[in-house]
Amino acid sequence: MPSVTHDDAPLLADLMPWSVAPLRPGRAWPTAPDPGSLKARWDALLKAEGPDREALFEPTRSRTLHSAVGQLPGRSGGTEKLVRASGPCPEPVRVLAAPFDEQWLIPDHRLLDAARPELWRVADDHQVFTVETAGDSPALGSPLLATSRLPLLRPGRIRPLYRRPGGEEPNLAPGLSAFLADRLGLAPAPLDVLAWILATTRPDLTVPLTGDAELWARGVRLGHRVLWLMRRGGERPKLPGGRRPYVRAPLPARPLTLHYDRDEETLHVDEGRISPVPPQAWDFEVAGVRVLEQWFATRTAPAEPGTLSAVRPGSWPQTWTSELLELITMLALLAELKPQQEELESAAPVTATDLREAGVLPPPDWSHRPASVLDHHEEGPEGQFALL
Repeated sequence: MPSVTHDDAPLLADLMPWSVAPLRPGRAWPTAPDPGSLKARWDALLKAEGPDREALFEPTRSRTLHSAVGQLPGRSGGTEKLVRASGPCPEPVRVLAAPFDEQWLIPDHRLLDAARPELWRVADDHQVFTVETAGDSPALGSPLLATSRLPLLRPGRIRPLYRRPGGEEPNLAPGLSAFLADRLGLAPAPLDVLAWILATTRPDLTVPLTGDAELWARGVRLGHRVLWLMRRGGERPKLPGGRRPYVRAPLPARPLTLHYDRDEETLHVDEGRISPVPPQAWDFEVAGVRVLEQWFATRTAPAEPGTLSAVRPGSWPQTWTSELLELITMLALLAELKPQQEELESAAPVTATDLREAGVLPPPDWSHRPASVLDHHEEGPEGQFALL
C-alpha cells in the first residue's frame, strides 16, 4: 500500500457514503458456474410436489414455499408463491459469486433471503460495485474489489459508484469532486475518483488523497488498469506471448485434484496440465483464501446427493477451461501492479481535517441512503403492483 506519513486520511465510508449490506441468498443452489444447471434445478424443483418440493427448496426463516414477495427490480420472475409456481426458469444473470469468480444466478426474489432490491435498481452497464473484502489481501494490494456484476460476496459492504441508473449521481461525498478539482487543477470524473480509491485504499479502509496533480495522474492510471482487469470489460487481458498459459495436456472429464508445480510453473488438474502459470497467480489470495483453489473447488467439490446443488454438468465444460486460463492471466497481471501501488508516495496530502474544514465532511445524512429511483410500478406479491 502507499507509503504515507500522516494518519488523517479520510475513511472510504465518508468518501462513498451510500453502502448496502451483502446479498444473503440463504441457499446455494440458485447460484452455479453454468446457466444450464440452474435451469435444470428449477425444473426439478417445480416437478416435485408437497414435502419433496419443500425439501428441495431448503426453506429458512426468511424464505419458504409460502413466502409472498415482489419481483426483483428489472426482472421478470413470477410473484405467485412457490408452493404453486409453474413456468420456465427466469433467465439466469451473471454475478460475482466469490472473488474473481463470475457465476450465474436465478434472479428470482422468492429464492433469496435478502436480495437487496436497492442494488438491483441501479445495476446496469454504467454501474461499478465496489466490494469490501474481509481483512487484508496482500496479493491484491487493496482491500477492495470492483465489478460490473451484482456481487454476492460476504461479508464486506457494497458501495455502488452511482446512486441512479445510467451513471447518474455519483456516490461520492457532495463537494468532493469540486474540492479535488480546486486542489488538482483538473476536474476528476467519478470513474477517476474510483480508480484512485482502488489504487490507494489501505487495509483499514482509509483513502490517502493528494493535491499533487502528477501523483494523482499516476494513481488514476494505475487504478484504471486495476478496474479494467477486475471488470473484465472489452478486450480480454493477455500476458506476453512467452508467458501466456496454455493447456499442455487435456483436462479430464471429471477432475478431482488441483496441484501446482512451482519449479515448472505448471498447474496440474489431475492428469491435465496448464503452463506457464506464474507463481504470483497461484499465490494470489483474497482474505486468506487462494483464489484459484476456491474457484476450482466450487466446480468440483461433491454436493449432497438428492439436493438441487447436486444437479450440475456431467463433465468439465470447455468454457470452464477458457475461464480458468483467463483467470490465471488476470491474477498474474493484477499481482504485477502491486509494486506500483506501493510506489505511490504521499505528496501534498489531503486530510480528513481539510475536507471537514471545507464542508465536504461529514457527508449529509441523505447521502447515506439510496436515491428514490422509481419512475414505474414494480410488481408486488401475487401480481399486485406497488409504487415504492
